[in-house]
Amino acid sequence: MATSTDSGLYQFYTTQFSTNIELLLQQKGSKLRGKVSEGMHVGKMASPINQVGAIELKAPAGRFAPKNETYANLARRWVFPQEGETDQLIDSFDELQTIVDPKSKLVEAAADAVGRAWDDSIMAAAVGTAQVGQDANSLTSETFNTTNFQIASTFASSAASGLTVAKLIETKRIFRHYHNDLDTDPVTVVIGSQQESDLLNQVQFVSTEFNDKPVLVDGRVTRFMGFDIVVSERVPQTTIGSVRGVIAFVKSGVYLGIWQDMKNRISIRNELSGEPWDLWTQVMFGSTRTQPGKVIQVLCSDSTGSDITP
Repeated sequence: MATSTDSGLYQFYTTQFSTNIELLLQQKGSKLRGKVSEGMHVGKMASPINQVGAIELKAPAGRFAPKNETYANLARRWVFPQEGETDQLIDSFDELQTIVDPKSKLVEAAADAVGRAWDDSIMAAAVGTAQVGQDANSLTSETFNTTNFQIASTFASSAASGLTVAKLIETKRIFRHYHNDLDTDPVTVVIGSQQESDLLNQVQFVSTEFNDKPVLVDGRVTRFMGFDIVVSERVPQTTIGSVRGVIAFVKSGVYLGIWQDMKNRISIRNELSGEPWDLWTQVMFGSTRTQPGKVIQVLCSDSTGSDITP
């Protein structure tokens, strides 16, 4: 036991805390913005595209006969905005009692939240209900066609299976069958970590004997069969705990409308006690599927559990 006259340096022992700040594990920003078409809008709703259906030639009725009139089916697709914001306050009295300055990381966290919201909107709209009509008073709902544009989890197998090369080949066949020009309209396939694992365990996928170029780049799956591969744990499950709905789309097949791109403001709230810092982030955006045949959902057996968020 040390006495009061003991001069040991243990009396000056200190505790040091790090000034480093680390964000908890989360998806960092958007993985899909840039993979879809997009534009800027104002107003309560917007039509990103006007569509003209296919027409067929007709044989003339005869020499000098009246002309046969031909009409194409016309359609107008609509997108609706959704609002989003974060508002983070940092008390000035708290700042005086710490050596940590969290402001830059809190702004980064807000930006990551916006990116995830964009991706969630894109994936929900890809297989969700789209609105078609002349104007706000004549809208009709277009649900996702699971008969023609959904590949069953049991495709080419006797039971439900994960993501297979056979399912990707069928995905390309469907795109081709509905006249998508894959040379000018690139395909993105959004998969989860389980689907990436499924592919890596298939010889057809990883062997150079089946591919003219290596599929793995620095150990990551980035491209296969002309498809851009994006890995995201936010791919929705159609049956929680057992089936995940992988989404494949051509770039023109999903639209992201921007009313307000990400806007950040850092200010001092003079009207509040302590005059705290206010870190404010705002966005307004909406998404829609542009037309049937440009989005395909591939059902895959996936027992990794419920969706991981954020």
